[in-house]
Amino acid sequence: MFSLATIKAIQIYGIAIAVSMFVAVLIKLLVLVTSRVKPAVAPQKPIEMATAVIPDEVIAAISAALAVFNGPHRILHIGESKRSWANEGRIAQHSHQPRH
Repeated sequence: MFSLATIKAIQIYGIAIAVSMFVAVLIKLLVLVTSRVKPAVAPQKPIEMATAVIPDEVIAAISAALAVFNGPHRILHIGESKRSWANEGRIAQHSHQPRH
């Protein structure tokens, strides 16, 4: 009446149903257990963090170390450029000149 493939399929579905039910019951138990646990008591006042003031000598030492590591350079100009990366991308996509 039933072929071997049908019997195997029913067995696999049965195993899947049993595993799903086990996981559902396990999740339900975890929810019940964790809902009964009391939350930790929060501190009455928020902890105030001291603002750290970095001495000028430390800033100078770090700046000197960076200058030695990076080499001498200076900033010539800070400002917006006329062409942004988005404009350059659009120009590259719509250009009729092949790029190699």
